[in-house]
Amino acid sequence: MSAEPADVPPERQRDAERTRAEILAIATEEFADRGYAGARVDEIAARTRTTKRMLYYYFGSKQGLYVAVLEAAYAGIRSLESQLDVDHLDPARAMRALAELTFDHHESHPAFIRLVGIENIHHAEHLRTSPIREGLAAPAVDVLGGILARGQACGLFRTDVDALDVHMLISAFCVFRTANRHTFQAIFDRDLLDAGRREHYRRMLGDLVLEYLTALVGQTEAVSRA
Repeated sequence: MSAEPADVPPERQRDAERTRAEILAIATEEFADRGYAGARVDEIAARTRTTKRMLYYYFGSKQGLYVAVLEAAYAGIRSLESQLDVDHLDPARAMRALAELTFDHHESHPAFIRLVGIENIHHAEHLRTSPIREGLAAPAVDVLGGILARGQACGLFRTDVDALDVHMLISAFCVFRTANRHTFQAIFDRDLLDAGRREHYRRMLGDLVLEYLTALVGQTEAVSRA
């Protein structure tokens, strides 16, 4: 839903954009902390010094606000991926840079991890209604696919994987580290977000991805034909 007509004065438009951004920021915290069912629109309105009616004006409904929060959360990491300048790097260094970017983002955005977990509990039923859902995948696939293709073309990376395989590998490590931090610490007495181990885990991720991509190079085609 468009928040303001196209011909509104610029200052009013800026105010509307600021209000909408503030609502999204507070709503992100509420939904991440309390889940979809537990979050209250009245509480979000109170924290943003606005009204429930105004929230519905901008987002249509509680579900509309929640979907907008999910869209903004995914758009944040996609924006970083699309801005990553790796064309001047060799494929191995470029792949490590992308993995490290994901590592840094997920560590600094725990609300994103919680939102993803919450939406998976709902079987992505809300995210599937997003009109921009398909566009939220493109930057990750495009950037990662380009790096992978360069590495495969020069014989560095194995050819039996695609961009989504590698995206899953990177995401699995980064999401687990943040999402399972508390249970992991309770069972094993190790904090996965301990600053003293941060660089160790960051390097581990890059090593894992590159070791997998460079393993069996030249042998995958023979194995698939056997």
